[in-house]
Amino acid sequence: MSNAKPQKTRRQKTVLLVETAMLAAIVVVMALTPIGYLRVGPLELTLIMVPVIIGAVTCGPAVGALLGGVFGITSFVQCFMGSPLGAILVTHSIPRTFLVCVITRILAGLLCGLLFKVCSAHDKKGSWSYLVAGISGSLLNTLFFLGALALLFFGVTFSPEQAASLGGVDTMLKTVIAIAAGINAPIELLVCAVLGSAVGKGVAVALRKVK
Repeated sequence: MSNAKPQKTRRQKTVLLVETAMLAAIVVVMALTPIGYLRVGPLELTLIMVPVIIGAVTCGPAVGALLGGVFGITSFVQCFMGSPLGAILVTHSIPRTFLVCVITRILAGLLCGLLFKVCSAHDKKGSWSYLVAGISGSLLNTLFFLGALALLFFGVTFSPEQAASLGGVDTMLKTVIAIAAGINAPIELLVCAVLGSAVGKGVAVALRKVK
């Protein structure tokens, strides 16, 4: 009887580590393939928040922050691997680019997990808290990224070649507005809301059975 609880705790930790590692691997695979960064004209549509949201709702805010960090690092690396906007950012400031790409994603994953934790305490049947997490994860990622971009690179103007690579916008402010008003954010929101909430809930139910 006395060994039951320690054994259960070890099993829970093992399941947590395995799921975290799997989701981190998914983030990396998505980042290195067209699945993660879908090019829509000169801009990019990223779906990598989906595994981050799943980790945040099934494993907690800390794992959400960790996966957000993995996402952010892959985003930062993309700046050196052909991302039109990222290439412009690093020419102005690598440290500020790191903040825009990495810190914002860590905060999005962390706050998504915290918000789900609060909502799930009032949603005993799990009927709406997962959807809130899916929507908030996408919104937080977009708001933090665009906010940091506007704050840290406000006033940056582009050369004619750089403007051409971004579809004609010639300032950072216009780029932020174009992303916010374009199709990227709505599509990301829809996909994260549907996949993040549905898969997250399914994984959570499966994990409860395992535990």
